[in-house]
Amino acid sequence: MVVTVFLISLLGAMALGMPIAFALMTCGLALMLHMDMFDAQLIAQNTIDGADNFVLMAVPFFMLAGEFMTAGGLSRRIVNLALALVGHIRGGLGYVAIVAAIIMASLSGSAAADTAAVGALLLPMMRDAGYNVPRSAGLIASSGIIAPMIPPSIPFVMFGVVAQLSITKLFMAGIVPGLMMGISIGLAWLWVIRKDKLEPAPRKSAAEVWKAVIDGIWALIMPAIILGGLKTGVFTPTEAGVVAAFYALFVGMFIYKEIKFSQLYQLLLNAGKITAVVMLLVGAAMVSSWLITVADLPGQLAAMLEPFMGNKIMLMVIVMLLVVVVGTAMDLTPTILILTPVLMPVIKQAGIDPIYFGVIFIMNNAIGLITPPVGTTLNVICGVGKVKMDDVIVGVMPFMIAELIVLTLLTLFPSLVLVPMRWFL
Repeated sequence: MVVTVFLISLLGAMALGMPIAFALMTCGLALMLHMDMFDAQLIAQNTIDGADNFVLMAVPFFMLAGEFMTAGGLSRRIVNLALALVGHIRGGLGYVAIVAAIIMASLSGSAAADTAAVGALLLPMMRDAGYNVPRSAGLIASSGIIAPMIPPSIPFVMFGVVAQLSITKLFMAGIVPGLMMGISIGLAWLWVIRKDKLEPAPRKSAAEVWKAVIDGIWALIMPAIILGGLKTGVFTPTEAGVVAAFYALFVGMFIYKEIKFSQLYQLLLNAGKITAVVMLLVGAAMVSSWLITVADLPGQLAAMLEPFMGNKIMLMVIVMLLVVVVGTAMDLTPTILILTPVLMPVIKQAGIDPIYFGVIFIMNNAIGLITPPVGTTLNVICGVGKVKMDDVIVGVMPFMIAELIVLTLLTLFPSLVLVPMRWFL
């Protein structure tokens, strides 16, 4: 009965058009009434306690770093560097989008931000060069969702907080799967353009490539600082957010000199608005999370999945199918906040490595960002590139299939995640 109340209240509130944060609070309220333990103070207390977490301070700083990157010209220089390196290959602008997305993923950790930045810079160039625009938009959206897998990943921060896992381990475990996603998209791009008549751009001279490297070197240093600091223990993931924001501001203001002092207020305001939305979601989710624990919803789910507890791979397949379905209707952040407290006890009871599960879970949710009807990054690229949603949905399909194949391989062969993770720890 508790499961029924949980689902009906949550889905009903969402169906009425209620914002996710308030839908989560409504769900919590319904559970409290069902269990005859209504107390408004509990809602307020859990909302505040949910957002009052030191580790979550990484979120606003990484958001701020993304704003500074875009305004400071770091994003543009990354794209220029990728153009110099792979732009001369047939279909080169597609590979530029993938390379740029991977590099930018290691700077911002936000799929929407990376998609917007790469799309704004590359989609007009691809349109002018005669590329299939919906397919190109789909490629950029698919590349953008690598960001949740590469440190500093904001989704990993939120998952780590809710699941009470090491965020540093999650960061390191996500690197190779994220690169595998990039490779899969590249192979899919190679396949879909095989019959297109695309003229490769002239190869850049060694001097031009060197100039692009020198110009973009300050942007490339940033992920090295973050990963190096995390691996050596110089700073925590939260402190890494501060380092990233300060570094992006310093480079944008004093080296590239593209951020003016007068812009700082607006950049801070932009980051603050996005952070406010995320933190309200986190706080609201903690209300439901606490009540889910009190109602023993994970225990009931474990009982339902009892026949599969002896087969870890089968259990993972079932859980991943569930997440795929949820991801088509819900954005990444609320999915993490809602499903993590429900699924983690089941995963631990089954003896599945929680870090491995976290990587697969976040990848699955990231793919949800390009699945209709919600498809957050699809909406972003449609807005940036002035492309119809129906066209982008068709264009994104080959790349989504490629990433689902990677997800399937990682689900069936956990060592693909666990072995590389040890390389970075």
